[in-house]
Amino acid sequence: MSKATVIGTTSWGTTLGIVLARQGLNVALWARTGEEARILNVARENTAFLPGFLFPPSMAATADVEEALKGTVLVILAVPSRTMRQNLGIAREHLTRSTLIMSASKGLEADTSLRMSQVMADELPRKLHGNICVLSGPNLAKEIAKGQLATTTVASEEEAVAKRAQEMMTSNVFRVYTNTDVIGVELGGALKHIIALGAGMADGLGQGNNAKAAFITRGLAEITRLGMAAGAQPLTFAGLACLGDLIATCSSPLSRNRYVGEQLAKGRALKEIVSSMHAIAEGLDTTMAARKMAKKLGVEMPITELTYRVLFEGLPPRQAVIELMERPPQPEITPAGG
Repeated sequence: MSKATVIGTTSWGTTLGIVLARQGLNVALWARTGEEARILNVARENTAFLPGFLFPPSMAATADVEEALKGTVLVILAVPSRTMRQNLGIAREHLTRSTLIMSASKGLEADTSLRMSQVMADELPRKLHGNICVLSGPNLAKEIAKGQLATTTVASEEEAVAKRAQEMMTSNVFRVYTNTDVIGVELGGALKHIIALGAGMADGLGQGNNAKAAFITRGLAEITRLGMAAGAQPLTFAGLACLGDLIATCSSPLSRNRYVGEQLAKGRALKEIVSSMHAIAEGLDTTMAARKMAKKLGVEMPITELTYRVLFEGLPPRQAVIELMERPPQPEITPAGG
């Protein structure tokens, strides 16, 4: 029986471990401490991040990185983007040429604006770069853990690598597609967090479905504009990793970023909201990183700019809406994506 390893005891990491174990793989879930591993193995579920979903028999936690990675054919990093480098630094000496290395983290590094595959390439030996792939799509962890139907995309510059991951993960309830546009898949999954924050603000302000639909659509145009400037294929943003993820994240009460935006619109302070949450909302770091990237590439990003001002400069969400609506009229479709 083949072995897979998940780095990160997040809700998404735990869910992916369950998906792989249901597919017949032995799964090691790498915990941060021995005590965390003990609690997970005794409970046979992740009571902190994914309560109510028992581990399959072939899944177990360990805090020993060598034990977790020995003999594994697939390593999935499902950690917050801000800890990706740290985790790679610990794991890299235990990775081999035959191991697929997958990022399931939808975010950008705040300081550098790098995508997670770029961080992986920074931290891993060159001999492993061809094994890198990324996973992104409309993937709400609890729904997938329940066995509800879902799809996702795995992208790699090496099509054979994406296909190997596809074969390991695809089931009759979790359909995996492949893509070679790593830039587009990663940016779609990361930048949608910014739009989810704004969609939550629209919900919190009670603006209705017309406003929310318009905001999501214009957000998609903004994401596409930056993605194309970064070298992505425009059609990728109409796929699962962007449009699909936008629809799920902007509409679901399970979305952390939508929740943050909604609470901001209701008058709560960002610090209070974040401190009350059990998991990280990637949209905060992503907004900072995307703003830097847009300035570097000379791309106009009005939604990102106003979201940044709401998050970090105290602009009231209602005023941000007014400023968006009062921007000079323009054509909906332009050669640069609107």
